[in-house]
Amino acid sequence: MIPLTLGQIAAVTGGRLHNATGAETVTGSVEFDSRQVAAGGLFVAVPGERVDGHDFAAAAVEKGAVGVLAAREVDAPAVIVPPVGTAPGRAYVLAGDTDGSGAAVLAGLGALARAVVDRLPDLTVVGVTGSSGKTSTKDLISQVLEPLGPTVAPPGSFNNELGHPWTVLRADEHTRHLVLELSARGPGHIRALCEIAPPTIGVVLNVGSAHLGEFGSREGIAQAKGELAEAATDAVVLNGDDPLVRGMAQRAKARVLFVGAGREIRAEDVVLDEQARASFRLVTPRGEASVTLGLHGEHHVGNALSAAAVALELGASPAAIATALTSAKRRSGRRMEVTTRDDGVTIVNDSYNANPESMAAAIRTLASMAGSRHERRTWAVLGVMAELGDNHAGAHEEIGRLVARLGVDRLVVVGEQAGAIQHGARLEGSETGEEQVLVPDVEAAVALLDTELRPGDVVLVKASNAIGLWRVVDALLGSRA
Repeated sequence: MIPLTLGQIAAVTGGRLHNATGAETVTGSVEFDSRQVAAGGLFVAVPGERVDGHDFAAAAVEKGAVGVLAAREVDAPAVIVPPVGTAPGRAYVLAGDTDGSGAAVLAGLGALARAVVDRLPDLTVVGVTGSSGKTSTKDLISQVLEPLGPTVAPPGSFNNELGHPWTVLRADEHTRHLVLELSARGPGHIRALCEIAPPTIGVVLNVGSAHLGEFGSREGIAQAKGELAEAATDAVVLNGDDPLVRGMAQRAKARVLFVGAGREIRAEDVVLDEQARASFRLVTPRGEASVTLGLHGEHHVGNALSAAAVALELGASPAAIATALTSAKRRSGRRMEVTTRDDGVTIVNDSYNANPESMAAAIRTLASMAGSRHERRTWAVLGVMAELGDNHAGAHEEIGRLVARLGVDRLVVVGEQAGAIQHGARLEGSETGEEQVLVPDVEAAVALLDTELRPGDVVLVKASNAIGLWRVVDALLGSRA
């Protein structure tokens, strides 16, 4: 973060000083985890379900924090933020916020982040949203922009009212690009995040079924995701292959750049290797270049096109973009993370989260890894997809049908909540049940796999994060907790 005094922080957050003169200067990072606080930093006292950050204020200062951003008085130098009411777009505050102190601290943190952005006139803010692929695309964008100048992007999926401003506050006077991921669980959420860091360039990837239970329809999801298209000031990158995303062009105030089939920025001659890594010809208005991605899955081609569009907008050449995309690495864990054991079994860990679109993409990737002649046996170890509302059973059944249609050899469904996946596979394929198994929990899945896996097998593990299906991966790779 840029250096600011506690007095300046109080002014921009509307807070008051406590146990401080106001001259104390924050020169380090802003942290909401007291274990990460370093000398010169600012500690943000966030209340949670298990612990309340206010209880760690004094310890944070002992570790070197200059002060604390808090909702009530603490035994440390602090800026006490004012209470806030229930405001549109700020509905998804932290769990455990029973007295509104969490909402107050988040509002103060957001105000501080906005103040920092306003003090960095040369900063380009790139915002990314979509029902799936946000994190992978954010990681690709940051890697194609890094050759153009210092770039800040969040680790993993820091994309809500806590992680978003925390990432913004990583920017300083040297930062040229700030790449942000924006999520929503209701109308107005993305708009609120855009108010914290107004996007120079907005990127909308797709509109799927993630959080369908909260929004009620894909049209409702599109309305929320389109808030980013409305907020971008210079350019909006839209996926021309998605009709609901294409429609956002009418809401954009900035120049619209379409990516996808038949568009000015597109991929031609796409070929997958035996690990489902795509090679293609990147076609742009400024020339063409060959790209070979190191990421697994054809769905990353669209993500790469969005990253290329952003880089082109900021002055990169097609050749430089192709070089950056070819050398790009997976930076966020449990997202198409491919590991091959010493015995030749390949584990595809995509267990961070799941919705119908990302689940289908992962299954298609698994099927392609079987080889053109189905040389390798494939396993889909799948769990529940959360937050689908009334579409829950049908969406799971369709995933099972897809598994059967693509010829995946073995299906292991983990947990009764996901049972419709097995049902769908049986409806589409054989009725013997020998290839489709429903097990009650992670332990049962691991026991089955330990018994039946053989060298050369490929195993996909995917479900919504809440059920912890990553524990299957840990067990298969020998690090079971």
